[in-house]
Amino acid sequence: MAGERDGGTVHRIQVAAPAGVVYAVLADAARLPLYFAPSVHVERLEGDGGRERLRMWFLVGGRLESWTSWRDLDPVERRIEIRPEGGPGSPLESMRGVVSIRDRGPHASELELRYGFGIRGGPPAGARWPGRVADLNIRTQLTQLKRFAERWSRLDDLVLTCEDSIRVQGPAEPAYDFLYRAGDWPEHVAHISAARLLEEAPGIQHLTLRTPAGDGVHTSESVRICFPHAGRIVHKQTTPSPLLAAHTGEWSLTEDERGTTLTSRQTVVLCEEDITAVLGEGASLADARRQVRAALGRDCRVLLTLAGRHADSAAQMLVPPLRAVR
Repeated sequence: MAGERDGGTVHRIQVAAPAGVVYAVLADAARLPLYFAPSVHVERLEGDGGRERLRMWFLVGGRLESWTSWRDLDPVERRIEIRPEGGPGSPLESMRGVVSIRDRGPHASELELRYGFGIRGGPPAGARWPGRVADLNIRTQLTQLKRFAERWSRLDDLVLTCEDSIRVQGPAEPAYDFLYRAGDWPEHVAHISAARLLEEAPGIQHLTLRTPAGDGVHTSESVRICFPHAGRIVHKQTTPSPLLAAHTGEWSLTEDERGTTLTSRQTVVLCEEDITAVLGEGASLADARRQVRAALGRDCRVLLTLAGRHADSAAQMLVPPLRAVR
């Protein structure tokens, strides 16, 4: 059946940042979840520097959707061409987007996005044309990108990445199981008062945690993507904690013949507007970095330690009891 085609849409925004900075922000696919709120996780499947294939997970209407896209990168022309793959069963017949970033002054640029796509058989009866839905999402994402890129002179201070690891003698599987069953954490973790874990599909989790915060309780919500065979759980907070504009992370477990290494890696974007309200008058961005790093490390080390105990307990159960020597 012939498809119905969007003739093409163009968006342009002015950004108070050098064109090279805007291009670099967009070209770094792994960091897209830091400044696009619906973006949860991106993995680079293959690439040669000028061309790359990405697996992307986005929240669409509260559900996590995933697809694979090709990107052609041209840093000289500051141009990125995007072509999502339409796999079996996908309604997309074709799709193409081109992002171009042009100089508009020493600290100014214009970002232009052109895109269009076709639908196999046309849109379902009564459905909104997907281009209208995409248009709303893209406008929101461009606004978020603009806000992030315009802080280009302070990005190195606003973005904070931290890593914590422990080494245990036990196997990876029981440690992974503890991290996977986050709904049970309140039974083991003192600083978590309540948890709700919903799994919309195998390995796709929505986690809500309640933790003490000053005189009240803070509620955080996260989306988690679980890769049990790889020993990984990636996550993104959809309601970041105070002082944070964005928060992504990953639990990873690496097992060898002598035990398991458990690692937590987290990346956050600090929210400057919250510093005075949370830390008081006179507090600086450096103070916020220290506060956030200490809190992230403290909380994740508690969970790593408990996961490690599960692994060590399993290892002890596998060791046969020693027999008395007569």
